[in-house]
Amino acid sequence: MASKPKQLLAELTHPGPHEVLRGNLALVGLPGVVYTPRAGLGLPALAFGHGWLQPPDRYRQLLHHLASWGIVAAAPATQRGPLPSHRLLGADLLTTLDVVTTVRLGPDGISVDPAKLGLAGHSTGGGSAVLAAATDAQAETPRIKAVATITAAQTMPPATEAAKAITVPGLHLAAEEDLVAPKVGHAEAITDAWGGEDVQLRTLGKSTHLGVTEGKHWSQLIMHGKPHRKTQQLTRALFTAFFLTHLTGTDKYRPLLEADVKRAPIEREEEPAH
Repeated sequence: MASKPKQLLAELTHPGPHEVLRGNLALVGLPGVVYTPRAGLGLPALAFGHGWLQPPDRYRQLLHHLASWGIVAAAPATQRGPLPSHRLLGADLLTTLDVVTTVRLGPDGISVDPAKLGLAGHSTGGGSAVLAAATDAQAETPRIKAVATITAAQTMPPATEAAKAITVPGLHLAAEEDLVAPKVGHAEAITDAWGGEDVQLRTLGKSTHLGVTEGKHWSQLIMHGKPHRKTQQLTRALFTAFFLTHLTGTDKYRPLLEADVKRAPIEREEEPAH
């Protein structure tokens, strides 16, 4: 049993069994991209918030990876200017989930189960995901079942305040060498403020604020950090385990979520009472 988390990590580091299709959200009036398995009914789905100045294509492999494991992953390309509205990006994340649950996806009629929805994001997009989850939590019938972030950054209004309203499971990945949104005051503060009992903070070793991004982009000239292969692999595996566990109800990958991982140890954790 001791090696099981390692085996699960190795499994989820590789692409899943599904062939993946890429679509354009602009076809339904919202700029952005969506990745889906080629076929499937009642699939889980998540909306992903991009970081400051980042195009969704910088997360292409992450979104593709999630879709290969059976999760519809969509990322709006709104609020990409130097002075974005974090609140409006959060609203666009919820609109993105509306789109994927109501619009026909793929040539074979892929469908999303509205009871299997999550939110994720990087940097201020992670903060916006928290804002979106807090908005959803106040709805008459909340829809969001899980929230995951990577190097989450504070927002306006503050993600730390919004986190107090969230009771669904949360996973927050911080970067050890993040000079843009250091763990203290950002991911750690959001974790501490989380309203629910199932929340976890991990620190990714030798990683920077932009470690999860892919390829080159001019924003690297003004922001500290760069793409980091190990960060990308760990994020793909942990996000996949997290969302499969909390959106589909499987317990297969829970041992990975409960274990320390090399270069991604658990820093803080609260577990629900059983």
